[in-house]
Amino acid sequence: MKKNHTHAHSHNTATAYAKHFAWAIGLNVVFVVVEIAYGLIANSSSLLADAGHNASDVLGLVFAWSAAWMATLRPRGRYTYGLRKTTILVSILNALLLFGAVVAIAWDAIEKLKNPQPVAGAQVMIVAGIGILVNGFTALLFYKGQKTDLNIKGAYLHMAADAAVSLGVVVAGLLILLTGKLWIDPIVSFLIVLVILWGTWRLFIESINLALDAVPAHIRLDEVKDFLLQQPGVTELHDLHIWAISTTQAALTVHLVMPQGYDDTFITNLRKDLQTSFGIGHMTVQIESKSLQSDCTTEC
Repeated sequence: MKKNHTHAHSHNTATAYAKHFAWAIGLNVVFVVVEIAYGLIANSSSLLADAGHNASDVLGLVFAWSAAWMATLRPRGRYTYGLRKTTILVSILNALLLFGAVVAIAWDAIEKLKNPQPVAGAQVMIVAGIGILVNGFTALLFYKGQKTDLNIKGAYLHMAADAAVSLGVVVAGLLILLTGKLWIDPIVSFLIVLVILWGTWRLFIESINLALDAVPAHIRLDEVKDFLLQQPGVTELHDLHIWAISTTQAALTVHLVMPQGYDDTFITNLRKDLQTSFGIGHMTVQIESKSLQSDCTTEC
């Protein structure tokens, strides 16, 4: 019975998105300061509240960047995989922060339905317009990466949600100026809540699945199984496990039954094919001349 280990590391998110995170955090810190200043000048509680919300999003960006950096640390001591799963944990944390933001927006909207209030003056709308530009730009910085990395997706959703809220302030303000109907403001807020919930719920569920070592969504377990069974010399397999060790890296362990044995070329080609076809960069294979499944002491 022999074991073979191969390792492949995916693109370094911390390096690739370092400038993106720096720009996003820097711009949003400046915007929070502007909101606080204008909120005090215009005596606007809504602007001050939004400044607090944006400050929490800056914290979310810091969490995401920190997790991306921690994932690059070399394994040591008890952490034999390093700290790569911090990207998954931070994805869950960012989803919870977004849920908190949704509750705050919905609560404010309910209060406005009960006690309609005029939308603050032109200064507030101008600042909200700046918010669209700042948050829209920073969301675009993470748009490409959010398709393949849940940690980046959390950062993207924070910025996209803020852009949506700012857009809602401007749109509601214009509609109220044109119609005079104050209920438009909370209704727009509820629509924004639904949009944020849709994206955040998916982020939350995907993150929880990865934390529970489910097969990553982009990998089809049955396709991997069929692929392995089609390899020359493989007659059967068991104990196939695929899980995420970070938001961008997947690992696989499997027992392959090969009665006629194998050579090193088999392992080399298998590693390359799993990386190319399925994005699985960490592989541990146990080769057996006959199935030892009956000797397993744990469920597979």
